[in-house]
Amino acid sequence: MTDLPPDLPRLRTLETWLAYTLVEVRKAIEAAEQRERERERGIRDRPAPPDWLLELGLNRDSPPVQVHAGGCWNAGKRSRGISRDEARRALVEGVKPCGACRPDSGLGLLD
Repeated sequence: MTDLPPDLPRLRTLETWLAYTLVEVRKAIEAAEQRERERERGIRDRPAPPDWLLELGLNRDSPPVQVHAGGCWNAGKRSRGISRDEARRALVEGVKPCGACRPDSGLGLLD
């Protein structure tokens, strides 16, 4: 057993403090459980990554740089998701295919 004070007033004070602390701990547990539920919901409801990416130029007037497959490690930060048809069109119009993921082969343009 722990060393508790022998007199009733200090024991009552300790009891009050422990009850208050227990309420605070339960609030913290509830908040942590809520954060975990939200994190799990975010993972569950995350949209699927795009199948194809178009890497854009340095400014809005620059032409696109490359076409990538959706999970390409080589895709730059200025990439946006595009449809299969848009990817094929970009390659046909002369946008360079990524050398790492070879989207031209995945799109059936290179056999």
